[in-house]
Amino acid sequence: MSKRGFTRAEPDARRLSLIAATARVLARDGASGASVRAIAVEAAVSPGLVAHHFGGVDALIAATYAHVGEQVAAALDAAVAAAGSDPQARLIAYVTASFAPSIADRNLLATWTAFWGLVIARGEIAALHDTQYARYRAELERLLAACGLQSSARRRAAISIAALVDGLWLELCLSPAILDADEARAIAQAHIAALFQSHPAPPN
Repeated sequence: MSKRGFTRAEPDARRLSLIAATARVLARDGASGASVRAIAVEAAVSPGLVAHHFGGVDALIAATYAHVGEQVAAALDAAVAAAGSDPQARLIAYVTASFAPSIADRNLLATWTAFWGLVIARGEIAALHDTQYARYRAELERLLAACGLQSSARRRAAISIAALVDGLWLELCLSPAILDADEARAIAQAHIAALFQSHPAPPN
C-alpha cells in the first residue's frame, strides 16, 4: 500500500476535510472503526492534525454528526423555499425532500446508522440527536400551523410524520426495488391528508 502524502490546507477547509473523512470511515467501518489513525489515513493527514483541530476522535465524531445533520436540514429547507408560497406545497416539500436521491442514499444511511449506535452510548451524541430532531419537529409544527392544523394536534402530527419519514427513508435506502421515491411520497402525502381530515381547521 502506497503512502499518501500529507498536505496543508486552511483551517476551515482542513476541518471540513476531516469531517468528510470521518463520515466515510463511519459509513465503511462503523463507529468501532472510527479511530484517529483510520480517519487520518482516510484524510491523508497526520494523526496529530486530528488532535490539533478537534482534540480527539470523540469531538470529531460529534462535529461530523452535527455537520451531516446541518447538511440534511439545509436540503430540506431548500426544498421548502423552492416550493413557493402555498402552505400545503411547502409542507409536502419538507416532508418528501427526505426521499430525494441525495438523502435517500445508502452511504448516508451507513453513516447515520453509526451515529444512531452512539446515541445510547455517548451523551454528547444523544444531545445532538435530540437537538436535530427537535428542530425537525418544530419546523413540521410550523408548517402544519401554516396549513391550518389545530394547535392541539400539531405535536402528535409532527411526531407521526417524523416517524413515518424515518421508516420510509430506511426502506428506500435498504430496499429500493420494493419501495421507490414516488411511492414513498404518495404514502407520506396520504398520511398528511388523513391528519387534516381527522383534525380539520376550525371555521373562521
